Amino acid sequence: MFKYLKNDIPASIVVFFVALPLCLGIALASGAPLFSGLIAGIVGGIVVGALSGSKIGVSGPAAGLAAIVLTAIGTLGGYQNFLLAVVLGGIIQVIFGFLRAGIIGYYFPSSVIKGMLTGIGIIIILKQIPHFFGYDSTPEGNFAFKGEDGGNTFSELIEMFNYITPGSLLIGIISLGILLLWSNVLSKKGKIFQVVQGPLVAVVCGIIFYNLTHTHDTFQIAASHLVSVPVPEDLDSFFMQFSFPNFAMIGNSQVWIVAFTIALVASLETLLCVEATDKLDPHKNVTPTNRELLAQGAGNIISGLIGGLPVTQVIVRSSANIQSGGRTKLSAIVHGILLLVSVMAIPKLLNMIPLSVLAAVLLIVGYKLAKPGLFVAMYHKGWKQFIPFVVTVLGIIFTDLLIGIGMGLAVGVIVVLIKSFQNSHFLHIEDGADANKIKMTLAEEVTFFNKATILKELDALKPGSYLELDVRNTRYLDNDVVEILDDFTVKAKEREITIKLISERGIVENPKSYIDFFRLSRKSA
Repeated sequence: MFKYLKNDIPASIVVFFVALPLCLGIALASGAPLFSGLIAGIVGGIVVGALSGSKIGVSGPAAGLAAIVLTAIGTLGGYQNFLLAVVLGGIIQVIFGFLRAGIIGYYFPSSVIKGMLTGIGIIIILKQIPHFFGYDSTPEGNFAFKGEDGGNTFSELIEMFNYITPGSLLIGIISLGILLLWSNVLSKKGKIFQVVQGPLVAVVCGIIFYNLTHTHDTFQIAASHLVSVPVPEDLDSFFMQFSFPNFAMIGNSQVWIVAFTIALVASLETLLCVEATDKLDPHKNVTPTNRELLAQGAGNIISGLIGGLPVTQVIVRSSANIQSGGRTKLSAIVHGILLLVSVMAIPKLLNMIPLSVLAAVLLIVGYKLAKPGLFVAMYHKGWKQFIPFVVTVLGIIFTDLLIGIGMGLAVGVIVVLIKSFQNSHFLHIEDGADANKIKMTLAEEVTFFNKATILKELDALKPGSYLELDVRNTRYLDNDVVEILDDFTVKAKEREITIKLISERGIVENPKSYIDFFRLSRKSA
């Protein structure tokens, strides 16, 4: 785990600066104590990070649960009653893990997963632009389209022009310039610029700017435009911020309803995020989903016991980790430790960070998730990929994460049903005399419903194996399966697995890409 320390430590610092405002903002949007969001971030980093099988996933409080938490606190009559539901929800998640329910995550088509990533990227950009200009009416981490004041994401963009804060805008522009210069120029000039990340430099500049201008009439940044971490007077007052569940409510049916709701929604968000982060991972690691449910369940039990919000694996922090070069789970763990140490030791210093600086960091994260070129790439893959992708993106932007994904999945299933044939879908494996030589024959039609089986078989291959992949009878190969095979070529090289491809076009050893299969499926579709 310490092999990639030079990658993980800088990445953990970036994730820390991304997570800090989101933890506070999600707590505010949830109607919970601000400190509860920090507890969830700490537990998500240290506890879930240590137990999870994901190398690059980061957990913490999730924006998708904010509305559920807000309603549940009122329904259950208090925050301590709600904490009991969080603990019970965690226990239910652990049961899900033992029941091996994690396989559900493999049945989401890649067009929907890519739509989810793109939609979240666009939402991040739209939600951070007001913070960048110094208009902070909406809490960080609130990704809902409709606001409590009757406005929405787009009306807020118009409204912000009436409330621009010059100091916030100036340091936001400076920070964005630093980030772009660092990533596009300086990071290629020397190792020091790779170890010391641009976001850290931007934050330091933001703190210096605040201290230099806090008495200036024009560029002064008010406290409402800064990070707002609770500041305890001493160690005793720090520990007084923790809350504990009211176990006397365990017989209340409403508590159990909320617990099941938290378990189901948190598990679904986690599995979707696992699938998305594995797709973003340049090293194509495969996260064990059942273990992830166990880790998330343990995290929610502990978070609920000490006063924290429910946790899930979250795409914003995970993608920031990947973009910053994180390689192992150590980056997630260290980010949790940084949250804990900083809120204990330097809360006043953290409260000097302008929100516009952190908005600049998140704007870069959002852009990398939603690059315009992805729309072009998905369009060229055909309508079967493009339509579910676009529906998911628009659904997330104009509703919320889960509804958008549900819309995309529904369209994806309809597309598959339209194109499906009557023949069976299966994966046939023949073991030869040599235990390390495997012959794998794909069926005439292979769709994303076969993804979990194929992924499991490929992942089970031993290092040094010889895989003979026969696709001579395959007439339809879904794009999801093509991507699995493309991803596997990267892992196969690392694990010294030889691939012999047998198709109607001939025999190829260790193919670099399976794009020809996609073209074949297009011709026969």
